[in-house]
Amino acid sequence: MDVLLWVLQILLGLLFAAAGVVKLTAAKERLRPRMPYVEDFSQGQIRAIGGVEVLGGLGLVLPWATGIAPVLTPLAAAGLGVTMVAAAAVHLRRKENFTVNLVLLAMAVIIAVGRF
Repeated sequence: MDVLLWVLQILLGLLFAAAGVVKLTAAKERLRPRMPYVEDFSQGQIRAIGGVEVLGGLGLVLPWATGIAPVLTPLAAAGLGVTMVAAAAVHLRRKENFTVNLVLLAMAVIIAVGRF
């Protein structure tokens, strides 16, 4: 079980960190072709979402790996789960596919439960 949790933590951590860096660094106009939902948000909100994703991605791996405040890992997973619920709601409202959000939510829940 520990190996599965580590695989999920690293995979989800890299995914969220990469997505967050893109949102932190790219202009809204550059994101629009791949992420049409950005039209619903200001540039500042998009950057804030990116910051949450980067911090959550780091929080999935670093606390548990270093042994410094390891309780932050399941908390990061729970926080990213909440983020995925909100993201799914945005996609549902826009009548877009939100399957990816549900898969990421399931992964975050497995990590949160497994590490608590």
